[in-house]
Amino acid sequence: MIVSDLDHLEHQIAGAPGLRKAFAFLRSPGIRRLPDGRVEIDGDRVFALVQRYETMVTDAPKFEFHRKYIDVQFIASGEEVIGWAPVARMTVIDAYDADKDICFGAVAKGIWTPVHLQAGQLTVLWPEDGHAPKLASGASLGVMKIVVKVAV
Repeated sequence: MIVSDLDHLEHQIAGAPGLRKAFAFLRSPGIRRLPDGRVEIDGDRVFALVQRYETMVTDAPKFEFHRKYIDVQFIASGEEVIGWAPVARMTVIDAYDADKDICFGAVAKGIWTPVHLQAGQLTVLWPEDGHAPKLASGASLGVMKIVVKVAV
């Protein structure tokens, strides 16, 4: 997992071509004016999902992981907490769905790490990184997030 400001990534990661495309897309002018939905970058190899939602307050966050894609989760506006834990710590609740490339699970309280992201910050999550997005850092707050999916 990587957590960083968008401006600092180039020297922090060697950058596979797919990740470089993801970071270039996130630097595009007008990125914050995109409507919700899927944005093609490089077919199914690299694409973005633009989302607007309210963060949630919960004591039992729902974790997820993906096998086919790296998630680059960029906070365009607002702030949120993303819970992080190695997939090995997850208890599977919903079996892996290969068509949707997602598996849901739970992680016991106290053994996951809260990652607090503010506007302009991102995290890069590999298939071994379980994560619980959309968590409030206090009170519920509106967020615009762009998740760039990069095929592994």
